Amino acid sequence: MERRPLDTHPSAPSSADADRPVTELGEFLRSRRDRITPEDVGVRSYGRRRVPGLRREELAQLAGVSMTYLTRLEQGQSQNASDAVIDALARALRLDADERAHVYALARPAPPKRPRAARPERADPGAERLLHAMGEVPAVLMGRFNDILAWNRAGHRLLGGHLDFDAPAHADDRPNHMRMLFLDEHTRDLYVDRHDEAALAVASLRYVAAQFADDRRLAELVGELSVNSPEFARLWAGHDVRLCTGGTKRFRHPEVGELELGYEVLHLPEGNGQRILTHTADPESASAAALSLLAPRYPSSSRAALRSEG
Repeated sequence: MERRPLDTHPSAPSSADADRPVTELGEFLRSRRDRITPEDVGVRSYGRRRVPGLRREELAQLAGVSMTYLTRLEQGQSQNASDAVIDALARALRLDADERAHVYALARPAPPKRPRAARPERADPGAERLLHAMGEVPAVLMGRFNDILAWNRAGHRLLGGHLDFDAPAHADDRPNHMRMLFLDEHTRDLYVDRHDEAALAVASLRYVAAQFADDRRLAELVGELSVNSPEFARLWAGHDVRLCTGGTKRFRHPEVGELELGYEVLHLPEGNGQRILTHTADPESASAAALSLLAPRYPSSSRAALRSEG
């Protein structure tokens, strides 16, 4: 049977769908067909419907694959879906670019690895140097599952001023942005559009998680958040995915008030899941003036330099 490390709270089978998917791929396809009605895709509806969206046989018809094959694919009994089949399903389900990439990752999982003791993630040295060289630009280096591996002074004051600056250096209990967003009151109050921020964060974690499905830390994080945050559990069960690259966020900062900042996510080329999150404001704006108040009072060239000055 195919591994299923990502869902720690699968839904119970119901009479509406006795052959419920039992794999991540199956759950994702199910969630996508649930959001499409027959009318959306020009399929004539007949009989009493017991599912909110497309029936499995309707998706099979739209994609031009057999019902038997689609069932086997959803239940993990077929491991060699062709590009043509995946593309046909993606078109039928109207998947966007991020969802299409995600379904490929689920359909082509890496071979299972022998379990190893979980090792703390280490900050990429070059990325950390770049982080501290940014000076007045708030920047954070995040790991594959949103552990905060490093931040510069401005990034610390913007996102985690209530935490110790050196907290990311403690691998056993370093801050994790997902935990902060769902379980930490300071962080929950920091975002004006917190519900949108939470939904985006979970969708981003879903996207990254498919690439590291064998990592035990992922299952532990998802389990912890699902137990302690009904909001996270609901969002995780939605199976939305998004590759987060940039946009705008609004903050309600306890020191400088409201800020509207652009953010960019710089994914490291090594493909290890680490990325740098930066924040900037439009020049001459009120947000730029407020952001300048969070700038470090001295150069932030390296963590060692910062410690020596402390």
